[in-house]
Amino acid sequence: MFPEVAFRPLRLLVICLALTAAAIGATFLLDRPMIGVYLGVGMAIGLVNALLIRRSVNAITAGEHPLKRKMALNSATRLAVITVIALVIAYLTRPDGLGVVFGLALFQVLLVGGTALPVWKKIRTSADDAGPAGTTDGYTEGTA
Repeated sequence: MFPEVAFRPLRLLVICLALTAAAIGATFLLDRPMIGVYLGVGMAIGLVNALLIRRSVNAITAGEHPLKRKMALNSATRLAVITVIALVIAYLTRPDGLGVVFGLALFQVLLVGGTALPVWKKIRTSADDAGPAGTTDGYTEGTA
């Protein structure tokens, strides 16, 4: 199972929408509902970034000679643009707009967790199937 298989954009979208709704509800109680809205905007920017990453990785690796340099330049450019957009929104709509930055950070946690956990489970399942010391029957030599 590769991380690309574990990346589920639709599931991430649903989770982001639920968290945005919860954040808007919670911040509405604090009389600052726009913080929750901006948190959702940050998560949306993060989701768009993840989709763009997948698209660029597919495009670069589809080439005959994929270059790490091209991938790094693409990632650095996209990261710079997203950072500038988030900081401009945060600055222009301060203090509530700071929610965009927190939304981006929260999305990254969701993305890493949502991608790494299925891969980790698959690795653990494969290791459990192999048994101790790589045996397939679960037993080692010399044991009864």
